[in-house]
Amino acid sequence: MDGQAVYFDGQTNRKRSVVLRIADRIEIVEQDIVVAAWPFDDVRQADGPPTALLRLACTSALPLARLEVADEATKQTIVSHCPLLAAGRGGSQLARIVFWSLAAACSIFGLAAYGVPAVADRLVPFIPQAWENRVGEMVDRQIRFLIRGNACGAPDGQAAFATLVGKLKSAAGIDNAHEPLVLPSKIANAFALPGGKIYVLDGLLEKAQSPDELAGVLAHELGHVKHRDGMRKLIHDGGTSFLIGLLFGDVTGAGAVLFAGRSVLDASYSRDAERDADAFASQTMGKLGRSAAPLGELLLRIPGAQAKGISTILDSHPLTEERLDALKKGQSPVTGNALLSDGEWRALKRICRP
Repeated sequence: MDGQAVYFDGQTNRKRSVVLRIADRIEIVEQDIVVAAWPFDDVRQADGPPTALLRLACTSALPLARLEVADEATKQTIVSHCPLLAAGRGGSQLARIVFWSLAAACSIFGLAAYGVPAVADRLVPFIPQAWENRVGEMVDRQIRFLIRGNACGAPDGQAAFATLVGKLKSAAGIDNAHEPLVLPSKIANAFALPGGKIYVLDGLLEKAQSPDELAGVLAHELGHVKHRDGMRKLIHDGGTSFLIGLLFGDVTGAGAVLFAGRSVLDASYSRDAERDADAFASQTMGKLGRSAAPLGELLLRIPGAQAKGISTILDSHPLTEERLDALKKGQSPVTGNALLSDGEWRALKRICRP
């Protein structure tokens, strides 16, 4: 059977009117000369925009060689003789699209689940402290906005708080952490910002029944500061967008700051980070002759409910059975003096109520 077609030889863009001879193969004839022959098994449907034309390619011809067939009878004959024709654009093309879509999705998942955490762990030690301080300052403003309150400032309470913090920082050997502040909020939480700022919300102070309970929380947060967990968490949670911001020095944009502030308040640390911070708290309290076990006792009294979109300390620092057991097993015998006198403790409890 013969049929009309348009032929592109793959070497030039010249459109050539040809005749197709279909017998044991497709012979492409121009002016009674066979210019090409395509075996049936090598013919594929070529990619292109939707059209009534049947566009063909050949795996054994030049890569850009094409045939365009408009005649319906010729189309049907070609389709009936070329068993792999549909593999060109139909099933095979769909399979390739599905395959690469799944591959892309798996790559994104793998990057989020394994790549970014690994990068975060390796990148944090190389981030200049000045950059982390800048992030902490901007996040600090966002947190002040979310909580809507200035730091509590009753003089006697501030003096007692400074005494407690000074003992903890001295025992921990930390000099880059800022003096912790108490913010007026009924939410029971405490958190450390990138750069070393630590906040205690008054709701947590109200729940604390002894200086050792509050000291355990502060020592735990100092552990996060020591290990730079806040910066690691921001990179982990922020993913590639935050990494790109770090690479180009744009770590204080509005979007990044909003994300970072919410991340610090709401997101929890990894189990490894919590375990390491607990161990740091136990060591610090032990150096003062006190026990970190009261930290677990305080956490047990706090429900893990959210208020106004801000987590309690149990949400942001989940108390697992493993953590509770470790705090109990790691408790040191109480041999040191009380961290605060009864009068100082009462003053600290009233720091937000001058």
